[in-house]
Amino acid sequence: MPRIEPLPAQRAGWLTKLLYRAAKWRFGAVPEPLAVAAHHPKLLMSMGCAEFAVDRTARRLPANLRELATYRAATRIGCSWCVDFGTMVQRNEGLDIDRLKEIDDYPTSPKFTARERTVLAYADAMTDQPMRVTDDQVAELDRELGHDGLVELTYMIALENERSRFNHALGLTAQGFTSGEACRVPIP
Repeated sequence: MPRIEPLPAQRAGWLTKLLYRAAKWRFGAVPEPLAVAAHHPKLLMSMGCAEFAVDRTARRLPANLRELATYRAATRIGCSWCVDFGTMVQRNEGLDIDRLKEIDDYPTSPKFTARERTVLAYADAMTDQPMRVTDDQVAELDRELGHDGLVELTYMIALENERSRFNHALGLTAQGFTSGEACRVPIP
């Protein structure tokens, strides 16, 4: 149960109601992080604009790398909401979600490529406290992904750390995006 109750639509301003409607259309339900953040409408709009911009511009990396990295950060932090939502995103991208069961064994699992293992190790290093990113990791990823790919990867992992820590701290848990119990997530 969330530590702060989601703001009901009846108490929301017109712009927040519009966001709720758009989210319900896109995801089948209003994501709880959005409804909890709605208690601070100006911050909610800032968060929404940032997420919209990232959704439209973070396209340099192949989806499997981008989504695996963010999923890994969510699992390391322990945010069940982000793991649930991230699984749905990967399913909607047409990625193999069965292999996510082996995410903790990625260094040795044959379900992950060498490049994916490098990306997942970087996500671990960025998410650990204290961070343990090395010059060698950055140099290897820069060679493989280029400057723009490395910047995107780093940003996406950092953003997922922010999302996961926000949701986990406020007690937001899995909402049923992968089970279909809580909402009707459209599959492309």
